[in-house]
Order: sequence, then structure tokens, then C-alpha cells
Amino acid sequence: MARFTAEQLEAARDRLVPDVVANGLHVLFCGINPGLMTAATGHHFARPGNRFWPVLHLSGFTPRLIKPSEQGELPSYGLGITNVVARATARADELSAEEYREGGRLLTAKVARLRPRWLAVVGVTAYRAAFDDRKAQVGPQERVIGGTRVWVLPNPSGLNAHWTAATMAEEFARLRVAAAAQESAEG
Repeated sequence: MARFTAEQLEAARDRLVPDVVANGLHVLFCGINPGLMTAATGHHFARPGNRFWPVLHLSGFTPRLIKPSEQGELPSYGLGITNVVARATARADELSAEEYREGGRLLTAKVARLRPRWLAVVGVTAYRAAFDDRKAQVGPQERVIGGTRVWVLPNPSGLNAHWTAATMAEEFARLRVAAAAQESAEG
């Protein structure tokens, strides 16, 4: 991975990171917002300590470990990535409550337009803030957006010490199994 100077990372705050999406995905993963490394590279979950890509593979969503630079392969697996908030920051705690609420509104419209089977928000705190659901826990949610079911996953950031890669992979795998069962039931 390329090394970036502090100045290059700071300049990345103004860059938008394109979604990796398509209509009718099996699962649309939704991060909190791009970190500076993601903004600098244009690749989601690009920070080396982020466990998203290894967990995605360990949980069985992908047949091999995909690098952030290979994110364009995700739609071929029925997967995509977006964010609650588009603005890049060094830390998610730099986002305001209004940014989360507006992000929730925009995400709802995006999901209604793209119609994935599942929306998987990675980060229970972000989900709670974006959808004003203070009691949400990791796992399937009651909320449905159009025909899209919602699942909250643990935040794969290396800062989330409450979850190991193995326990995160178990939760991601629960979603994968639920998504496969739904697909089988729908024929």
C-alpha cells in the first residue's frame, strides 16, 4: 500500500469516495464514513488495521481475501459498499448528530432506489444515530426499507476492541446465512 504524508491525508478530507453499488444486490454494506486513508486511495476500508476485508472473507461472503483496491469485484458476489456519511474524517467522532441524521435520510433513499435484499450497517452507534434507534443492537433489525431488511454488524475498525476478527466473522456469517435463506425462499 502506498504511504501518504500527513498533508496528503489531510487533503483527502475533500475527496468523495464513490459507492460500489448495483441494483438488486444481496447485501449492501454501509460503513460509517470514509477515513482519510479511504479518501486518499478511493478504496473503502483501506486503513491497514481495518478488519472489514479479512472478516468478509472469513465469514464466507467472498471466496478469497479481497484487497481494498479490488473492491470493484464485490458486485460479482452480489455485494456492495456505501457509507452513512460521505464526508471523510480522521475519526467518526468528528461527525455531528445532524450529519448522521441526514446520512440516514440519504441512505434510506439510496436503498429504496437500489433495492438490495439486505442493508448491513457496520457500527451499532452509527446505526443508532442515523436512524434514531437508541436501543438497536448488533443483529437483524425490525426496520425494513421498502423490501430491504436491515442488519447491524460490529464496526470492523481496529479501534473496536470489543470484537475480534473471529467473533465479527461469526456475526457477518449469521447475516450471510440469513441472506442465502431469504434468496432460496424467494426462488
